[in-house]
Amino acid sequence: MTPGNIAGVARLNGLDIAALTDHNTCGNCASFFAACENYGVVPVAGMELTTSEDVHLLCLFKTLSDATAFSAAVNDKRIRIKNKPEIFGRQLLIDLDDEPCGEEAFLLLNATTLSLEDAANLCASFRGAYIPAHVDREFNGMLSVLGGVPETPELPTVEVRNPESLPELERGHPLLKRKRVIVSSDAHRLWEIAEKGFPINLHCERGASAQNVRDALIDYLSGRR
Repeated sequence: MTPGNIAGVARLNGLDIAALTDHNTCGNCASFFAACENYGVVPVAGMELTTSEDVHLLCLFKTLSDATAFSAAVNDKRIRIKNKPEIFGRQLLIDLDDEPCGEEAFLLLNATTLSLEDAANLCASFRGAYIPAHVDREFNGMLSVLGGVPETPELPTVEVRNPESLPELERGHPLLKRKRVIVSSDAHRLWEIAEKGFPINLHCERGASAQNVRDALIDYLSGRR
């Protein structure tokens, strides 16, 4: 799962846009941007943040600099537990040549001290879109962890892994009917990167730049379009 391999598989699968959302860090996003540019894929810098309630929150950004600044802010809210590579795997930093150049010593999987509302507000302060991840999943999904859709923060968009689960979810949680829904592969291995199948119409002009596409995507996910 190096940035170059992710971008290459995204291209092979016919994806126009791909986001890198490592747990609680954006440390590999610069290398991901470089790799996506080589393959003609629009890169989006992001993070899958674990809130203090143990909810996974996707945070996506218009620019790499916004994501980097957000990552630095989240870093101050992490709980430092030494990683055990033999159990959780190595947490590598990858350079622009797609080679290891460093390693994160503290575990990235555990919860931060940021509540869901605080995390959403922090993400918004860096012009980001925040989306509860895999709400149809039992572990780390907003619905199972919190028991429903909270009144605050405002959540314009939610993510599901299986779109066929949506009707049943909406019956149990009617507030979901007012949300935009995206389907992501939530890939942790190369073969889990999905092919096209759940498109988003961003209303970009023909020949739009990668930045125009990112702007349109984040505005759409934030409910501004």
